[in-house]
Amino acid sequence: MTLIPGSVLPEQRKMITPPGTLSQSGRRKARILVVDDDPGLLRLLTIRLRAESYDVEAVESGPQALAASSRFRPDLVITDLKMDQMDGIGLLKELQNRWPGLKVIILTAHGTIPDAVQATQMGAFGFLTKPVDKQELLDQVGKALRISGFGASDEDWRSEIVTRSAVMEEKLAQAHMVAGTDARVLITGESGTGKELLARAIHLASPRRNRPFVAINCSAMAENLLESELFGHEKGSFTGATRAHRGLFMAADGGTLMLDEIGDMPMRLQVKLLRVLQENVIRPVGSTDALPVNVRVISATHRDLQQLMTQGGFREDLYYRLNVVHIEMPPLNRRREDIPLLVAHFLAQIAKETAQRKIYAPEAVELLATADWPGNIRQLQNVVRQNVALSQTPIIPVELVQQSLGGSPGRLPSFDEARDEFTRSYLSQILQITGGNVSQAARLAKRNRTDFYKLLARHQLTPEEFKQR
Repeated sequence: MTLIPGSVLPEQRKMITPPGTLSQSGRRKARILVVDDDPGLLRLLTIRLRAESYDVEAVESGPQALAASSRFRPDLVITDLKMDQMDGIGLLKELQNRWPGLKVIILTAHGTIPDAVQATQMGAFGFLTKPVDKQELLDQVGKALRISGFGASDEDWRSEIVTRSAVMEEKLAQAHMVAGTDARVLITGESGTGKELLARAIHLASPRRNRPFVAINCSAMAENLLESELFGHEKGSFTGATRAHRGLFMAADGGTLMLDEIGDMPMRLQVKLLRVLQENVIRPVGSTDALPVNVRVISATHRDLQQLMTQGGFREDLYYRLNVVHIEMPPLNRRREDIPLLVAHFLAQIAKETAQRKIYAPEAVELLATADWPGNIRQLQNVVRQNVALSQTPIIPVELVQQSLGGSPGRLPSFDEARDEFTRSYLSQILQITGGNVSQAARLAKRNRTDFYKLLARHQLTPEEFKQR
């Protein structure tokens, strides 16, 4: 395992973010996947697009394109219509299923233009006829990228989110898709997973990006103070206030308001929030005036709102108002491949703030990458800061990391261990479904009874334990 450099320059920060290279302006290049079974045309299109500073991946078939999409995560796909194995229509459908909102341009010969028109009716962005005119190609590509939101801002909307995780990329794709709308978003996930960063990224990718982004933690203050902060108050109406207060709904006018830890909002304020969302007006404390508001609301919580609703702690009508689009942030243990990137990112931040440039020993990096992180990214950041502060040498030793983790580091299971754990869990679930009926369970698992019994014995499962009494 290689050392993680502590001397990463601030301007290199985007180099450890998503796949893809940077343009001379420092922004990530747009990624374009080109699919065609004609090697000559594939090479020509690649040369033309790379000459315009696009990041291009070229493949010769639909299956190759699907495999490349998971790794390359294109912003745009250009595909031939007629190909063996999987044609352009089949590829379009599969791409739409996996990444809704991904723009696809179809390449077609003159004789198949009706098919290309049909493809656009099915969701393709447009089509180009062969031989492909260079300027028409570049115009279509530029238009597709603009509509998809790429390049709409001078800043990379996701630059604060450090990841190369496929799981996290799926969440970002979902966030980018919803950013162009005014749909309310509910972000859930464990504490420390970066819910506010994702909310800010959605704002930066949205048409509201030039208006304020305001965030408030609904669990961090008393009920009356939270009410005043959100909705504002008139002079003298709030603990003898000597002047009026606009409130965050007004402060975020035209922009985005993030309500963090919405699950902890008192019931009385939930009623007031629901009215604001229904009527698009607010009534400051102590005022009878109804003031119009134009704010997109993004809420977040680490709590189970459905359970809270069952317990009477959260209003069902408010839940459905807030949960138009739901994005669940993965815990750090589900994106371990991001740990080295995050550590490098935090070391670079610390070096910029304090001029302390340190690196981790290889064994320390391995320990960080395999440890349990119940506090997720926030805990990892705190550990890195603590290690830099306490390390007496430029290279942070593994012993210091062990101390920070409490001396009992976790580890990743081996492949065999993980497979056995999954198999046992699957068998238990299927026995629960069938009430311990082995014949029915074997049919559901598509295994014969003899093999199924062997699996149960190997994983020490007894059907009688699952029989319903």
